[in-house]
Amino acid sequence: MAASPSAPAPPNPNAPAPDVPERVHLPRTSESDALKRIRHTFSHVMAMAVQELFPKAQVTIGPWIENGFYYDFDHPESFTEKDLKAIKKQMIKIINKGLPVVREEVSREEAKQRIEALGEPYKLEILEDLEDPITIYHLGEDWWDLCAGPHMGTTKELNPKAFELESVAGAYWRGDENRAQLQRIYGTAWETPEQLAEYQRRREEAKRRDHRKLGKELGLFVFSDAVGPGLPLWTPKGTILRSTLETFLQQEQIKRGYLPVVTPHIGRVELFKLSGHWQKYQDDLFPMMGESEAEGFVLKAMNCPFHVQIYKSQLRSYRELPYRLAEFGTVYRYEQSGELGGLTRVRGFTQDDAHLFITPEQLDDEFIKVVDLIQSTLRALQLDQSFRARLSFRDPESDKYIGSDDAWQKSQNAIRRAVETLGMEHFEGIGEAAFYGPKLDFIVRDALDREWQLGTVQVDYTLPERFDLEYVAEDGSRQRPVMIHRAPFGSLERLIGILIEQYAGDFPLWLAPEQVRLLPITEEQVGFAQQVAELLLQKQVRVVIDTSGERLKKMIRNAEKAKIPVMAVIGAKEAEANTLSMRTRQSGELGAIAVPEVISRLEQAISTQGDF
Repeated sequence: MAASPSAPAPPNPNAPAPDVPERVHLPRTSESDALKRIRHTFSHVMAMAVQELFPKAQVTIGPWIENGFYYDFDHPESFTEKDLKAIKKQMIKIINKGLPVVREEVSREEAKQRIEALGEPYKLEILEDLEDPITIYHLGEDWWDLCAGPHMGTTKELNPKAFELESVAGAYWRGDENRAQLQRIYGTAWETPEQLAEYQRRREEAKRRDHRKLGKELGLFVFSDAVGPGLPLWTPKGTILRSTLETFLQQEQIKRGYLPVVTPHIGRVELFKLSGHWQKYQDDLFPMMGESEAEGFVLKAMNCPFHVQIYKSQLRSYRELPYRLAEFGTVYRYEQSGELGGLTRVRGFTQDDAHLFITPEQLDDEFIKVVDLIQSTLRALQLDQSFRARLSFRDPESDKYIGSDDAWQKSQNAIRRAVETLGMEHFEGIGEAAFYGPKLDFIVRDALDREWQLGTVQVDYTLPERFDLEYVAEDGSRQRPVMIHRAPFGSLERLIGILIEQYAGDFPLWLAPEQVRLLPITEEQVGFAQQVAELLLQKQVRVVIDTSGERLKKMIRNAEKAKIPVMAVIGAKEAEANTLSMRTRQSGELGAIAVPEVISRLEQAISTQGDF
């Protein structure tokens, strides 16, 4: 028995910016209040079943979450798959009893006495954090839980064919790796068996598309315990994929007047004190190097203070503005080990970061241009079919932000004007702003109907003030510029993880690390294949020759398994006629095509981001 919050904890409103894209847990129309009550009640039924089967188990928290629920247990022995089956069977018995779910309001002292009688120390600690009134929910007469609710009226309202227990995972008490490690049992619950079946279908599809599994199979990246958790190592194929994305965005930025820069991986603590990051995010930084803060250095967790120093290296004229600095800058954040996961949550990642220094009069126009860049980037990656714009504003009741009320109001008004001018569908996320300024975040829905924050653009009056930035205005006076922070990709690591799952590893031709595989049928055709490969490489087409000596069917199967977009079979007839027997993953067999035409079509398809 333990306290169950009525909803998942909200995200940190002060994430460093430009923000790393996050999974966005937004309320969905399919997840009604009734469904949340169903899941919350299932979590209590599960906890009751566990304690009936395992009397030594102590429970801590057990909320409803997206797609289901969980509960954290302190139990001396590890739960097994066999245990999960027994727990589910016991849950069905409890459901079929039709136990009433009764809310009771008690005094703090009464709650404490009842908890002490049970001998559950976790519950006492939870009670200390609860505000009055203290509420308890009972399942029947024998089991109760500190809880804010809400719940169903009776267990009979739960459908025993519409839930499943899914897995057991480790979880630290209060998320603190220095405290007790608990066991978390996850479950999913729905209103009908049909909804459960559809969820399970999507879950299996998610497993098939899992970027950790596909990344290994396609040879894109690895992790090494010798290097450290959360620090991906990019293989040649993965590096080509990264470089292709970087080149694409660099070319788009150059067209829009961005200037490339490179900054160090470490910086003085004093730099981050001045920006405010040291005060706000010291716990997220790697430990300081040096004997004192005055002389100390840290691995950088964000690029903006470095770009500010480039701007400030000389006095700028209004004629130089907008001054747009762009960098693929690697940053480091000390994520807890329990929060790491593949490429989507790492400790070292590269941001497609840029900072624009502009006059106040240029703000609206530059902001709209950045939005256009982000939208064109989403189109190129085929992620523009379903997205929403979130106006991430500050919570006026919070003290977590810096800067004047006037600066915040001007920044938020500029973002609102931009989305209204562009006619973008949008919603407001109060409390989602960076600590120094509001943001426009692009929330993208992927092929598995999951939502992610990708591109972000932010308006900042605060850092120019803190760093005393100036430019010489047309009348000769010294004026303060405005900053725009923006990142169309956000994090290359997380973007690639998302793209692997979006495409199920089957990248479009222009992105594929290996674009063409030549399949010589016998050793006699290898020489001709090498000649064709040289011609393709001259046109910067990424090509590999299969010299395995396998039979043709096996070579084709291997290429299909490796998800190569274009294959070219070369036999004696093709070598003699200077043709290639072409096939693609999209269209299958295309027949014999002359080598010059193949090269021309490949160049055209890659340059236009189309198919062969």
